[in-house]
Amino acid sequence: MTPLILAATEDANQRFASFDVPTWVWIAFVVFISILLLIDVLLVHRKPHVISFREAAIESSVWIAIGLAFTIVILSWQGGQAAGEYLAGYLIEKSLSVDNVFVWAVILSYFAVPPQFQFRVLFWGIFGALVLRAVFIFAGVALIERFDWILYVFGAFLVFTAFRIARHQDVEVHPENNPVLKVVRKIVPSTTEYDGQKLFTRVSGRLLATPLFAVLILIESTDVVFAVDSIPAILAVSREPFIVFSSNAFAILGLRALYFLLAGMAGRFRYLNIGLGVILGFVGVKMLIHNQVHFPIWLSLTVIGVVLAITIWASLWADKRESAATGESTASEE
Repeated sequence: MTPLILAATEDANQRFASFDVPTWVWIAFVVFISILLLIDVLLVHRKPHVISFREAAIESSVWIAIGLAFTIVILSWQGGQAAGEYLAGYLIEKSLSVDNVFVWAVILSYFAVPPQFQFRVLFWGIFGALVLRAVFIFAGVALIERFDWILYVFGAFLVFTAFRIARHQDVEVHPENNPVLKVVRKIVPSTTEYDGQKLFTRVSGRLLATPLFAVLILIESTDVVFAVDSIPAILAVSREPFIVFSSNAFAILGLRALYFLLAGMAGRFRYLNIGLGVILGFVGVKMLIHNQVHFPIWLSLTVIGVVLAITIWASLWADKRESAATGESTASEE
């Protein structure tokens, strides 16, 4: 690496929070995340049941509160810059994960998964997503530290993705065409019958995968696609692995509750694609001009927060106006 590129890389790294994280802190954090998952699956959702809108709203609020509260932990531990980067990463991941939720809805609907069994398969999906995100994060940080030019690749990819998302409102998913699912079905003996929450069951003494296993494979494979978008986006606001992983982890942990809260409301967020496109475009441009212009973390937070607020308000307002117009039209016909 030439001295000029090395100097630019070091200067860019100094703009982000950077600190040593002891091994015991990593272990403690993973244990904490594991405890939250175990409490959720063994206590809160020990028995399979249909999750109501009210229950999903309460659980989603709790998960969001936990994720936001961790900002205080980062603030007291490493200061305002690190806390701002964590919050920006959390908001980016949380906003991008809404599309993930709608994709889950398509997959679960395609396989006609009984509502009372959906939580368990999503639990394993979340567990796998955490492992995959950890791999993507450490690989991404290592690439940036080794090859500074990779930032331009990430930036260009995010700008391209921003245009792609902004131009397509509806989430198009065709589970039957998923190449991963086709391969799994060829090599893993399967049954078309559900057996409660089991991923595998025995039929005439033969171990077979249930449709829930196919659902899990689809959820994990689609998460890889979403991670390709979200990880570069978060690396635009932070380069510290602990901040990137923790913000990802807390955003992902609440996805199950968010799914049961929003799965039937995809049509009400008609402008979500535009908002996500603007956010991805912003962070992509940040990466492309990182050596020329530095965006302070407060500006990134402001842009993300304002875009999300406008997107949600405009979507709900348009939905309300359309409902009122439909009601007036129905009344006039009668």
